[in-house]
Amino acid sequence: MQLQFEQLDYQKEAIGAVADLFVGEPNHAHQFEWGNAGAFVVSANRLHLPQHEIGKNLNAVQRRFRQPETEIGQYGMNFSVEMETGTGKTYVYLHTIFELNRRYGWQKFVIVVPSVAIREGVVQSIRATREHFANRFDKPVVNANVYDSKRLHILRGFAQNRNIEILVMNIDAFKKDGNVINRVNESGEAPIKQISDTRPIVMVDEPQNMETELAKQAIEALNPLFVLRYSATHKQPYHKLYSLNPIEAYNKKLVKQIVVQSVLAKNDVNGAYVALKEIVYGKNKKPSAKVEIHYRDKKAVVKKTVTAKEGNDLFDKSNGNESYRHGFIVNGMDAENGRISFSGGTVLTIGENDDAVRDAVMKKQMEATIREHLHKEKRLNPKGIKVLSLFFIDKVANYRNGGKFARWFAEIYQRETGESADGVHDGYFSQDKDTNGNSKADEDTYDLIMRDKEKLLSFDSPLRFIFSHSALKEGWDNPNVFQICTFNETRSPIKKRQEIGRGLRLAVNQQGKRVRDESVNVLTVIPNESYEMFAANLQKEYEDECGIRFGNNYLKNHRQRVYQTFRQGFTLDPVFVAIWQKLQHKTRYRVDFAREDLIREAAKLLDRMPAVQKVQTASRTAKLYQSQTDGIWGEQIHSQSEDMDIEHDIPDVLQHIQQKTNLTRQTLFEILMQSGRIGEIPNNPQLFVDLAAEKILLALHGLMVEGIEYVKLPESGYEQSLADWREREANGAEFFLNQHTFEVSNAEKTIVNNYIDLNSDTEKNFARDCENHEDVVLYFKLPNWFKIPTPVGNYNPDWALVMKNSEKVYFVAETKNTGRGIQDGVDTDKLREAERQKIVCAEKHFAKLDGIAYCVVAKLEDLR
Repeated sequence: MQLQFEQLDYQKEAIGAVADLFVGEPNHAHQFEWGNAGAFVVSANRLHLPQHEIGKNLNAVQRRFRQPETEIGQYGMNFSVEMETGTGKTYVYLHTIFELNRRYGWQKFVIVVPSVAIREGVVQSIRATREHFANRFDKPVVNANVYDSKRLHILRGFAQNRNIEILVMNIDAFKKDGNVINRVNESGEAPIKQISDTRPIVMVDEPQNMETELAKQAIEALNPLFVLRYSATHKQPYHKLYSLNPIEAYNKKLVKQIVVQSVLAKNDVNGAYVALKEIVYGKNKKPSAKVEIHYRDKKAVVKKTVTAKEGNDLFDKSNGNESYRHGFIVNGMDAENGRISFSGGTVLTIGENDDAVRDAVMKKQMEATIREHLHKEKRLNPKGIKVLSLFFIDKVANYRNGGKFARWFAEIYQRETGESADGVHDGYFSQDKDTNGNSKADEDTYDLIMRDKEKLLSFDSPLRFIFSHSALKEGWDNPNVFQICTFNETRSPIKKRQEIGRGLRLAVNQQGKRVRDESVNVLTVIPNESYEMFAANLQKEYEDECGIRFGNNYLKNHRQRVYQTFRQGFTLDPVFVAIWQKLQHKTRYRVDFAREDLIREAAKLLDRMPAVQKVQTASRTAKLYQSQTDGIWGEQIHSQSEDMDIEHDIPDVLQHIQQKTNLTRQTLFEILMQSGRIGEIPNNPQLFVDLAAEKILLALHGLMVEGIEYVKLPESGYEQSLADWREREANGAEFFLNQHTFEVSNAEKTIVNNYIDLNSDTEKNFARDCENHEDVVLYFKLPNWFKIPTPVGNYNPDWALVMKNSEKVYFVAETKNTGRGIQDGVDTDKLREAERQKIVCAEKHFAKLDGIAYCVVAKLEDLR
């Protein structure tokens, strides 16, 4: 197969942006100069145009393509072009070489790359486009070579020849003094001088990877006529000439659209799960580890990331989760190798965990990838389009020599197709070792990948599923990668942009022609995270790496921060003093209920609770949308859950429920026996514990609230509470404006001068009515430290009001909106049970205070 190339409008613009920098420069095609490199003739590039004229051209180009204008002296002869991955960046700068030669006669070009992978991608592109450019530019003579320290003779030809000379160089080959090219030889000169004498035009591919001082000095040592930098993610833009950012490319359909199919565990909170996320050094240079564990929250066990140091016990870090009681004291950390060890003998490295469910989830990811692949083959093969899928893994051992990934693949593929998986999948690894992308082993790997690019696209090759490690990032892609599945658990080796970049390019058919059908160009990503998290991480990378500022996110992060200021002297206002003296009184409560009633009511609630679900794999598919104003988000188009067949170790269920309820084991035993639900414990022990404890507490709280009695305490905390008010009066309070914030117009009716921080339209309407109502003398939002004790947690009412009638009337109001019912007011039966119970307690509390009426209302007129 021979890939076909076409020049698109945006590519013409990017090429023209560079070429037009030098409008006014003569053509040097028939000029050359003598050099002193070993007494042979050097044909060198020349530039006659004054720098200030180039500066004028620069600003004209920047205005044309809506880029920030920069002074030529700011970055000198360094220029940048920004193009999203998959839009033909390499094609553009190769085409630019021919255009600069045609217009200005320049002949010497050096392409500098940061890695073997990118170097091989460039070489493959030069080979693939040779015939295309020959036809477009009247067959010029082109010599393209890769620099090799063992083949220094090619430098002589590069310097002497008067053709288009392209030299591809890895930055590591010439950035150190000890490199062969920088060593002085018997001629008395270093080989690099044969390049620098030609004043080459230097094109830097992925320059963000070459921003160290050493790399910058190495590029400068080439003595470039000027430097062109091409990337999708510039760290430093250097006179940006043209930009095609990822949002523009995505929305203009210049790359594949993205669908995310996440496969995650659901209801998985059993056992002593530990996942090592990272090891960091603190100010005292002692390491600490961020580990994800099963944390015992108030209501349920949840996954949570905590920080642990040597000697810490995960039992304490998990808030007393019994699963960690033995064997989980941190014994040591190895930051260099990313490893943590525990007293029970468990040793984990970054990206690993001891979660029994992990393999089941990854197997479901593989199954989802294979099924999606086969589905697309049925649709695209008749159109002459071969479908490829790419799996990212961390450990080669999990694939090679009968590793679990290879076994799973063979099993799933045979089950789905009825055929053997032999020949349809392979792994691109170097000598079956994990690599980091910089070794000689990597060079062998990437040579194979790049040279077989067209073969992979052909139906003649049976290979359709590719396994690789995370080192495969910039430098390799294939237009017919339609599925990317990520098994690796770590977040650092491969970013979202690198991940999707391997499959963003538009597909090609068997004739090598680009296919622009939108229904064809869809990349399905099967990540190891939710589609919401995938979208959020991708958006953050766009912000951090491309400087894209999203509208909503900008507002969220930069919304107006304001200070709430208080009316001076309000604490001395007689109206405020009168109501506060009533409100500040404390109470305590006592409850009375029968044990038999608790057992009966709790067992009844357990009997009615939903069936305890097994641990499941939850697959959710969402189409990704991208917008400059709204950011990146997914809209779910499909979901499916399946039970996992996993046997769990059964914990001491009574002990776990006892920790949550503080009831005796005997009482709990009788509740569980009467409920008839004990048989569901093996389905999901921890979920059973959490659900059962929730229902038992609901019954307990209901009986406590029903039998609660408040007693007014004799002591008064009036002066202390007044001191808290005075602190607010003096210092104000900081908060963020939102759509519910109420702006005060009449400060005499309340205690603040400017804003009341609110969270709903119901509260905002209530405040507006209070300000406007002639009978309201004073109203104010009760502070969050004003709390009433209840069996279901402390309760913080909303409002305090003073209204005039024949005499002043004092109210505490709770604003709720349950929707319009048969009659006006709030239907408390529609509130959450905990809310309703707190309201019942509040009624009994305020009944003990003199002259205070407590009401639950939807609006001011509901006050009675």
